[in-house]
Amino acid sequence: MVLVGAPHTTNLDFLLTKLTAGALGVRLHWVGKKSLFPRWLAPLTRHLGGIAVDRTSSQGFVDAMVGEFRRRDRFYLAVMPAGSRATPDRWHSGFYYIARDAGVPMLLVGFDWGRRTMRVGPLLRALPNAAYEDEVARIREHFDGLTGRRAGAACGPA
Repeated sequence: MVLVGAPHTTNLDFLLTKLTAGALGVRLHWVGKKSLFPRWLAPLTRHLGGIAVDRTSSQGFVDAMVGEFRRRDRFYLAVMPAGSRATPDRWHSGFYYIARDAGVPMLLVGFDWGRRTMRVGPLLRALPNAAYEDEVARIREHFDGLTGRRAGAACGPA
């Protein structure tokens, strides 16, 4: 499945997700910008489930991740669609196309720092023949009212 986390306003979002997955015995893979994988640190970040992405070119990334889902019996991929803590309201579309093309569900993981909670669920599937804009609006509705850790950061309809 693809775990979709929002709003993404602090690196603690990632830490909470990894710790929760570990406590549940789930081997979680995650996507990170290429700069998080310098030569000296790359073996450790990959061991921890990291998959580097070159944000200057998304060419082939969705296909590569769909291939990973098809190649494995179990593959859990955590993605923060905002892709950056600086722009939590602007989402990248890759998470959706990965889940749709791989035929796997999306588990929504919400971080609500205002209430000091982490919400897991619901589990959604991409609707066949639906427009991306309609689908992302449907997905984002589940994050309405959640407050990011950084002041003023919230998540909701685009």
